[in-house]
Amino acid sequence: MGTVAALVVAAGRGERASGAIPKQYRDLAGIPVLRRVLDVLARHREVDMVQPVIAEPDSDRYRRATAGLSTLPPVVGGATRQASVCAGLEALAARGPEIVLVHDAARPFASAALISRAIAAGHATRAAVPVLPVADTVKTVDPDGRVTATLDRAILRTIQTPQAFDFAQLLDAHRKAAAAGHADFPDDAALAEWAGSRVATFPGEVGNIKLTTAEDFMRAEAEMIGRLGDVRTGSGYDVHAFGDGGHVILGGVSIPHTHGLTGHSDADVVLHALVDAILGALADGDIGEHFPPDDPRWRGASS
Repeated sequence: MGTVAALVVAAGRGERASGAIPKQYRDLAGIPVLRRVLDVLARHREVDMVQPVIAEPDSDRYRRATAGLSTLPPVVGGATRQASVCAGLEALAARGPEIVLVHDAARPFASAALISRAIAAGHATRAAVPVLPVADTVKTVDPDGRVTATLDRAILRTIQTPQAFDFAQLLDAHRKAAAAGHADFPDDAALAEWAGSRVATFPGEVGNIKLTTAEDFMRAEAEMIGRLGDVRTGSGYDVHAFGDGGHVILGGVSIPHTHGLTGHSDADVVLHALVDAILGALADGDIGEHFPPDDPRWRGASS
């Protein structure tokens, strides 16, 4: 089989996410969304190259968010998603991949299994998209909000990315659409359909959500915490009286003072409280059980 390229569209501004920076550069559990997307694609054994497409003002953000990742140099996208995809395809043209996956930078949870299904579908059908069945009843409404029809949800599907295509066919379709002045296709599948391709489907993933609003980010954070499984919390506190001395020790730092803190060890209330919190989360007693105040081993010990 020929080579596989993944094209990641990351030039949007993400205004509905209500953040100070574009949503693809926001942290999700401490890691930028775009880094998560690029990393899973770059590490996939069937993906030969990853081409990011970014907005020119985001060059510095991109470098900071993706330092150390193995991708092709980013190219600058256009004013629309379609223009950005076209710019990425043109950048890949000299490398001549057989299959291209087009993926949204705002979908950081695509699994390796989903990517494999996309590649297999691309090789088999030359144009394929991941889909999910529609669970809710769907109706059409008029401008006044009145229902005009109820659609048969059995034949409806929601569409995700990555979408897989024969590279040469998709590039040709984008060039034809640009030449014809068609710039409003909602995704590459719609453009491919316009150009005459029959687009197949393959199973998507419920967890492959697109981060669009601030609420999406909150739900995603909660989902990631849930994936951790057994999450526990603990609280701790410690009290020592002032006594003779010329310093106090807090968090392992000696701080000059007119008095010291009395205790069997160094009376470091910060570290003692922290250890109590950890033991509480473990349901494993308290610091006094593990480091008894009558044990001579701990007299004056550094916490």
